[in-house]
Amino acid sequence: MSSAVSTTQSPDEVRTIDTGAVPTRFARGWHCLGVSESFKDGGPHSVQAFGQKLVVFADSNGALHVLDAYCRHMGGDLSQGTVKGDAVACPFHDWRWGGNGRCAGIPYGRRVPPRARTRSWPTLDQDGLFFVWNDPEGNPPLEEQAIPRIEGGLSDEWSDWVWYSVEVDTNCREVVDNVVDMAHFFYVHHAFPTKFRNVFEGHVATQYMEGLSREDVAKPALEGEPTMLGNTSLASYFGPSFMIDELVYQFDTGDIESILINCHYPVTANKFVLMYGIIVKKPAGLPDETALHQARGMGDFIKLGFEQDIEIWKSKTRIDNPLLCEEDGPVYQLRRWYEQFYVDVADVRAEMTDRFEFELDTSRPVEAWRREMEENLARRAEAGAEQAGAAAGAAG
Repeated sequence: MSSAVSTTQSPDEVRTIDTGAVPTRFARGWHCLGVSESFKDGGPHSVQAFGQKLVVFADSNGALHVLDAYCRHMGGDLSQGTVKGDAVACPFHDWRWGGNGRCAGIPYGRRVPPRARTRSWPTLDQDGLFFVWNDPEGNPPLEEQAIPRIEGGLSDEWSDWVWYSVEVDTNCREVVDNVVDMAHFFYVHHAFPTKFRNVFEGHVATQYMEGLSREDVAKPALEGEPTMLGNTSLASYFGPSFMIDELVYQFDTGDIESILINCHYPVTANKFVLMYGIIVKKPAGLPDETALHQARGMGDFIKLGFEQDIEIWKSKTRIDNPLLCEEDGPVYQLRRWYEQFYVDVADVRAEMTDRFEFELDTSRPVEAWRREMEENLARRAEAGAEQAGAAAGAAG
């Protein structure tokens, strides 16, 4: 008679997950709300952000403004009101609120109370994109953290913006972690990184990547486009939520230059709106409509990648103490950089902003991934031969 003995690990040997706690405040910095023109249709727009409701509207000169959405009079929702001249009018009692946050008029009132003010948020309308500044301390935008101008943002030499938006039910740190996560590009996005480097300095976090297309993974073809061979990407977060990616796609017929925007703004501590948009540089002689069609094709292709990320975020847990190997990149250093946006300006430490550089040694991952690709291609060829043989036998 034999017996089986079951052993368990000592608690000291088991790595436990520390999920930590999501921040109790929202990040300081510029947050993009979308394409400017989408807010310039003559009406007020409701935006849920930073744990509250905001109203966005354009005045008679087309300048965009952001106010707290609820009227300081009796709590009416200004985003359900009407834009009248340079003010947004409350649907409850028609109190008018200007872009500076001051009450601009009360049609039935003798005078406006001196303290009739609401919160007006700092804004930026630049390169066809609209931003709002958030700072829990209430300070004005930091000059040194200005969003850089985007080449081609409103240029006739580039296509118009193709823009996408989706709400994601998790904390926005998940999307920022991708700055250092080389390996997920292969396993989640079916890309093949061959070079990968990070630089963090001040309020900017940069990822430089070169990659090849995976031959073993069937990808949706870009309509009307030749075969994609690979890409180079220079992607930088300017602050906590706005990334500009200078992305060059290499095809067998030549390169296509594009600018990809990857940005988000928090709705609550555990929900954010993820947005991404793309413009492409028009080759000489390419009609505007053809360039826009090309941008849409590339945007739809990039959209698949973000959807793959979202599927992972839906099922994963938050983890403050990730267990890493050498090829996982500087996750903890990135999170120290990111922390600067969640503390008071006076509490920003040098370790959060001092220059940090790290280049991954990709030799081992590339060797492993090439071997996996070859094995996948061999299995596909074998399966194809078996199917052909079976079909021939059935026909005979």
